[in-house]
Amino acid sequence: MRIFITGTAGFIGFHLAKRLLADGHSVVGYDGMTPYYDIRLKQERHAILTRSNRFLGVEGMLEDMETLRGAAIAADPEIIIHLAAQAGVRYSLENPRAYVESNLVGTFNLLEVARELKPRHLMLASTSSVYGANRVMPYAETDKADLPVTLYAATKKAGEVMSHSYAHLWGLPTTCFRFFTVYGPWGRPDMALFKFVDAIENGRPIDVYGHGQMKRDFTYIDDLVEGIVRLSACIPGEGSVPADAPDTLSPVAPWRVVNIAGGYPVELMSFIETIETCLGQKAILNMLPMQPGDMNSTFADHRLLESLTGYRPATPVETGVKAFADWYKSWELGRT
Repeated sequence: MRIFITGTAGFIGFHLAKRLLADGHSVVGYDGMTPYYDIRLKQERHAILTRSNRFLGVEGMLEDMETLRGAAIAADPEIIIHLAAQAGVRYSLENPRAYVESNLVGTFNLLEVARELKPRHLMLASTSSVYGANRVMPYAETDKADLPVTLYAATKKAGEVMSHSYAHLWGLPTTCFRFFTVYGPWGRPDMALFKFVDAIENGRPIDVYGHGQMKRDFTYIDDLVEGIVRLSACIPGEGSVPADAPDTLSPVAPWRVVNIAGGYPVELMSFIETIETCLGQKAILNMLPMQPGDMNSTFADHRLLESLTGYRPATPVETGVKAFADWYKSWELGRT
């Protein structure tokens, strides 16, 4: 199949493109290479993808409608997967405009392109952060998610809502999928696992927010990719789910939202202990209060994903953390 992916130089986009290429698909990747973190890491990811003659990388910003449209038209995609975004909960407190420009304007541009090209399936990345102040757990897609506690979460929820309107108006089959604390090799340097491993390896203290009492539904990158790949074949409006399973299929549009996570919350201190075991070193802990915008816990209801695809993420945290630690050591060695 011909697939157009935004954000292929990013952590998730890289892994998804790599998997799709391995499966024999053709991929056109679009990425702005923004300096939110070390651009060399993004360039290294794209360099790996370009080893395949079925991958074409295009550099451009989502806000640049002309470049985005041209790249998408040239790709002639059967599936569009929109992963590019300004990520990061805490950075949204420092530079909120970046989120408006990328996540709102950029997503609008992508929707306009999809309206014109009419792919068989449009898929958009969202986040568990949209659940915000929702206190009911596990987080089910059928729950209201109208109380975001950061601008990042608000922009991602806005992307979901905008995509629903396009699905309704233009009959555009659309799936939004919500990520839950994705981790693994080639992860972003601003993410907790990368920061923790880097600090412990170099004898620096790690900042532990919420005094270590937070919980996260960690999702290993390969599990996330598997979920996306399987969902790509689940076109909203085609087929059905079991009557006793929750569903978010819109009554007025070929549109659905799905959690991708296993439903296995892990305490932050337990996560840190796993890292210490993998590295064979103890962490120096700098215990701190919760930061503005942080959520105490995330916990996914996985039933809709499993009903649609027969799949549930299940990689143990111990396995995933070891894979990241092994990659980090090899990557660091190659940079020295």
